[in-house]
Amino acid sequence: MKLNCLNILIGLLALLSFNATAFADQLADQRSAFLQAEKYLAEKNEARFLEVSASLKNYVLYPYLQYEWLKDNLTQTDQVLTFLATYKDSRYSALLRSRWLSYLADQERWQDFARYYEVNDDNANDCRWLWAKYQTGKQQQTLKNAERLWLSGHESDKNCQALFSVLEKSPSITPEMSWQRFEEALKNNHLATAKATSLLLNPNDRKAAEYWLQLHQKPELLTESRFWEDKNARTGRLYVHAIKRLANVDFEKAMINWEASHHNFSLENDYIRAVEGSFGMALLGQKDNRAFEHLSKASLDDADIRTAKVRAALLEQNWQHVNRSLADLTTNERQEPKWQYWLARALHETGKKQQANTVYTTLAKDRSFYGFLAADTVDLAYQIVDIPVKVDEDGLKQLSGHPDFQACREFKWLNRDVEVRRQWQFAIKNRPKEELLVAAKLAQQWQWNQIAITTLVKADYWDDMALRFPVVYLNEIQANAEKHGLDPALLYGLIRQESMLDKNAVSSVGAKGLMQLMPETAKTVARALHESLQSNNDLFNPELNIKYGSYYLKDLINKYAGHVPVATAAYNAGPNRAKKWLPIASAVPADIWIETIPFKETRKYVSTVLSYAIIYQHRLKKSNLKLKNLLRDVTPRIN
Repeated sequence: MKLNCLNILIGLLALLSFNATAFADQLADQRSAFLQAEKYLAEKNEARFLEVSASLKNYVLYPYLQYEWLKDNLTQTDQVLTFLATYKDSRYSALLRSRWLSYLADQERWQDFARYYEVNDDNANDCRWLWAKYQTGKQQQTLKNAERLWLSGHESDKNCQALFSVLEKSPSITPEMSWQRFEEALKNNHLATAKATSLLLNPNDRKAAEYWLQLHQKPELLTESRFWEDKNARTGRLYVHAIKRLANVDFEKAMINWEASHHNFSLENDYIRAVEGSFGMALLGQKDNRAFEHLSKASLDDADIRTAKVRAALLEQNWQHVNRSLADLTTNERQEPKWQYWLARALHETGKKQQANTVYTTLAKDRSFYGFLAADTVDLAYQIVDIPVKVDEDGLKQLSGHPDFQACREFKWLNRDVEVRRQWQFAIKNRPKEELLVAAKLAQQWQWNQIAITTLVKADYWDDMALRFPVVYLNEIQANAEKHGLDPALLYGLIRQESMLDKNAVSSVGAKGLMQLMPETAKTVARALHESLQSNNDLFNPELNIKYGSYYLKDLINKYAGHVPVATAAYNAGPNRAKKWLPIASAVPADIWIETIPFKETRKYVSTVLSYAIIYQHRLKKSNLKLKNLLRDVTPRIN
């Protein structure tokens, strides 16, 4: 009996092995045929393409192949419609529909366009859709819907020209509406639209519009009295528009004129507060202590103004102003770790040390830059909550077998990283959070670190430290950290922020690899190391990228007298900007310096890199790195 059972088991294992081998062989054949079909498509050998692709109907990337063929064969109406019906749930359905609708519009097949158009929140303002409705008999309703687009003053693309031409000739467009479109167009700096709209105005309004156009293009002319002979609400709006434009050209001149002249106009308080707010924001961007005065006159209805006012008070290091500005925040804003930290700082600086320590102690429980700062202040251990995501194997297996995720695997095999990301985003787009957690774990299993991290973010889950902060490339990072006297956790923190540990990452400006090096920066480092960068694509090599990035970071730290926050800001925004942000007269506490960095992106970047360094220290099972030791006062620049 035992022998029979053993024979059965051996037979089952042999069958499974045979099936696995057969599946692998079939997949290899499909991949080979897919690449051949692509080759025929590129060569425009349609007959051979159709012949080869016909054998791939069971291959997961078959819809992709069909889409690639059909997007250049949009005259094949029956086949387009068959594809849209058969693969309506695929990523390529919307892509093909968009291309086909553009083709129908170009052919002026408005009946077909209206029939197959799918209206949603993303395309509800599509002028082609409105024009198709107009052409198919719904004229009055269509023109009413078009009014809203027309009044916005935004530049209209070619798809809107016919619709707007009909609308402008209709009796529903009043002189007031034409002026509204003109003024909105100038606010959006759409000069061509404003000039075209001015031709619709009556003679008196056209003269006023000419003034607006002159001052829009040459705001320095606002000192000439001819523009201000009429005193009315429209003139006041023109003055505000001109002042804002002048501020972009000569900021000091604009402020002087505003202080001297704005009382001569009947300006609504909203306009006054808006100008004061724009002046205050510009001054804060220049690290000018006059910022607080102007922001105090701005509207507190604007969240950006409220938070900028706190930073302006910190720039002054006026703790009474800091307290007052924190009080102006909303209840929810005040509870954010950032503002809790500055509340504690303000309490301490104004002599309320016991109250400050209470706030610090509570904040120290938060796993964030400000929580870590608070922990250092009251000498508490960093609190790093780590609760891994738990998913069962069946869930992982089921998701990995879904065609959308199988397509991701196939694109990865083909080294099509862009297609991998696009397909993944489509695959997870409408999934509930529970399934997103499974998808994040699946990406982690497949060693797709960046995709795993971003999927976990979409699931709104933050406590799986191994998934969010993977420890990879450890040997390279430790070796370069030791060579340059850097803490490995700091290198990890920077890499995690730069690329989410994706060795193939490319930024919109061309930075490449793990440490997002610009090719010119890499070439400079290569010369310093007496090496030669053979190709920009070499930066996708993790070993080389970490070597050059570590050298560059250490060079920046040396350049800024060992100030890690300043070097980190320079890594993000460039050395020249970081130098301009250094204090002029006296040293500034590092936390204040970081909080008053003019660029929002760089402020967040610096605090994030430093907080990630602390988290990576935990991941590396070390405890020697302290945030406070990286935050020495920032000393004045040497010209």
